[in-house]
Amino acid sequence: SLVGGSGSGKTTLLRQMLGLEHPYRGEVRVFGVPLHGSDPAVLRKIRKRWGMLFQHGALYSALNVFDNIALPLRELHAFDEDFIRDMVMLKLDTVGIERRHAAKLPSDLSGGMVKRVGLARALVLEPELVFLDEPTAGLDPDRSEAFVKLIRDLHVKLNFTVIMATHDLDTLVSVSDRVAVLADQKVLACARLDEVMKVDHPFIQRFFLGERGLRALSAVPALSAQ
Repeated sequence: SLVGGSGSGKTTLLRQMLGLEHPYRGEVRVFGVPLHGSDPAVLRKIRKRWGMLFQHGALYSALNVFDNIALPLRELHAFDEDFIRDMVMLKLDTVGIERRHAAKLPSDLSGGMVKRVGLARALVLEPELVFLDEPTAGLDPDRSEAFVKLIRDLHVKLNFTVIMATHDLDTLVSVSDRVAVLADQKVLACARLDEVMKVDHPFIQRFFLGERGLRALSAVPALSAQ
């Protein structure tokens, strides 16, 4: 997970990992391949191996649920419509959306449903790597908890790696194996959460050991006992 305060650059870093922005220095490699300067054909193959859930779902407003999820499959021009239909319905089942909602437009969905449809689209190519940008932003506590549980369960069931940008401590604690903390325009720490908490830096101390942080960490016995 990528964690940072306002202006920390965690979203910029995520965009660079997706190849949407060019880094000022150095290079970004995904699956060992540089995202800038590599052969376009190689990059197209790489991008088939990841999925992305944007903060607000980023569903196309003019497309219904079915067509939003089907879009990555159709862009490949490699599958017939029967296969696409089966895959879309399977992914709706996977994220807990009833198939009867497939004909609805995004404007007819709740915020929680938009997130789930966005996740279904991110998973439709069965990626090895899934990027999540503030996955619980805008959700009430109950929907947020349910969505985090869905991500955690699918991560285990489908065996994909999650890279998540978040400021939500409950989500962070529930999902993350490793945490990268960004502040002062650099990565302050990148390690397991228990190791990150030991770093002597004001932002880390405020973020993880403040009232909200301690409340979230109390849900993890191994951490709350430290």
